[in-house]
Amino acid sequence: MKYDLIISGGYVVLADRVETTDIGIKDGRIVTIAPNLEGADKVVCAKGQYVMPGMVDPHMHISEPGRTEWEGYFTGTQAMAAGGITSFVEMPLNTIPATTDVETLKIKLDAAKDQCWVDYTPMGGLVPWNLADIGPMAENGVYAYKAFVATCGSGKPGDFKNVTDFELYQGCKEIAKHDGILVVHCENATITDGLGREAKEAGLTKVSDYVATRPIFTELEAAHRVLMIAKEAGCRIHIAHCSCVEVMEEVQKAIDAGQNASFESCPHYFLLATEDLDAIGPKAKCSPPIRDRVHQKQNWDRLARGEVQMLVSDHSPCTPDLKSGPNAFKAWGGISAAQNCVDAMFDEAVLKRHISPVILAKALSTNAARRFRMTGKGEIAPGFDADLVLIDPNQSYTITADKLYYKNKFSAYEGRKVDCRITHTFVRGNEVYSLEHGFEGKKPIGRRIDHARYNI
Repeated sequence: MKYDLIISGGYVVLADRVETTDIGIKDGRIVTIAPNLEGADKVVCAKGQYVMPGMVDPHMHISEPGRTEWEGYFTGTQAMAAGGITSFVEMPLNTIPATTDVETLKIKLDAAKDQCWVDYTPMGGLVPWNLADIGPMAENGVYAYKAFVATCGSGKPGDFKNVTDFELYQGCKEIAKHDGILVVHCENATITDGLGREAKEAGLTKVSDYVATRPIFTELEAAHRVLMIAKEAGCRIHIAHCSCVEVMEEVQKAIDAGQNASFESCPHYFLLATEDLDAIGPKAKCSPPIRDRVHQKQNWDRLARGEVQMLVSDHSPCTPDLKSGPNAFKAWGGISAAQNCVDAMFDEAVLKRHISPVILAKALSTNAARRFRMTGKGEIAPGFDADLVLIDPNQSYTITADKLYYKNKFSAYEGRKVDCRITHTFVRGNEVYSLEHGFEGKKPIGRRIDHARYNI
């Protein structure tokens, strides 16, 4: 067979093992996995490097349109490609207007056209006023929806808004009618808002003070409540950004009892701890917050057992002024994280803790692709899209602002040494990024993903 591309001699991370072999690619898909392949227009030598499925990120915020100064498709997806993310589900908020009906969905898709370096699919929102819009969005290809039970929204026209329990129940029933899945941000709004007011009145300002206003039980209680509501409504449910094992275990109990549920966590809950945050400052503020070292270790132990379903970026950027003040309570609550999910986690998980790359690939790629119906994504196997990332375990670098592709070049990980490097990223067999040349001579090739092939 004549191949378009052969990736040769790498440590290829397959579904059940790591194998030193070649990958033959034609027409954007993997067609052969075998040693000593020949006959290709181009050969990329991966000797000494790991070949992973590109990260599938079902939790990504791009702020275009309306807040494009925070992040745009072009720069945001460049950061993804440089960081080994090859496809993503875009959250419906952080934009104005939020994606809550067909009209705003079209605005989103128009903004993304010809701007993305990786493949993508949009997510719709569930807000207090859009129950009648769920079905039309589903008819236009939306599978996943996002809701908040924590307080959110600026109050500006077109911005996102959290839902009450009754609105959540109604939304779950409507989403279930259309075979969708609901992703929920789980924190008890009444308690976290109240604790936040008390802290502000006491003059507290540090990031660790902010963490103390959002204790674990407020996340756990909300997850339990949301799971019960979704079960009663017969809706597929996904609990977003679980910060600790207590919440992951709560979801797992529901799954074990037969509920159609899933969960995700984020690299920052593994790479950072509460004890680190005051030195970093508001750049490390997020919600739910980053927990202490005891819980960080518990997260790592669970990942090592293969019991963390998905790792997602929750990339939630903003302008520097929203992160630069001394008062953590006034800062924007999101982390710019997309560019260092894969390399930092590979370093800490595989190289330092000797966790199997197979386990890591399932959490970063395979499980999300299947749960969110990302057609042909998330696995190195014949018939799948050739979405691949090459990682050199023998190179090191330190994360600095000048190496970031975000529109606003800052990160909570600045100053962190990473003992591996992403050298190539391929989307459907096209090299969109290389360490040597960056994006030189390339153009965005990302396209909307078809969900049709999965029914999970």
